[in-house]
Amino acid sequence: QVQLVESGGGLVQAGGSLRLSCAASGRTFSSYAMGWFRQAPGKEREFVAAASRSGAITYHANSVKGRLTISRDNAKNTVYLQMSSLKPEDTAVYYCAARSASGLGSKDYEYDYWGKGTQVTVSS
Repeated sequence: QVQLVESGGGLVQAGGSLRLSCAASGRTFSSYAMGWFRQAPGKEREFVAAASRSGAITYHANSVKGRLTISRDNAKNTVYLQMSSLKPEDTAVYYCAARSASGLGSKDYEYDYWGKGTQVTVSS
């Protein structure tokens, strides 16, 4: 089992940058693929990005490609989401999630463990 805690959210102006972090407990972090999802008010939770167990393979939603980048540091048990060129439509609660099965997942039901989320608000 793994526990996930997100941090780094906040208020930023359009065009600005943020880096989200997700710290995982336990000694088996590298055995999980990791993902970031987000949920805007009144909308369903949507996939943002995923990273393989080693971090060598990543996958990003088309809507964020080139602006949001997932990475991980297995030595620090942490996954990151570097966010740049932020837009008001990026405003959401951002969640990290861990997946036990092999391969990357883009659906929330493919992930086994979730953090409580961190709020990102982009002002215009």
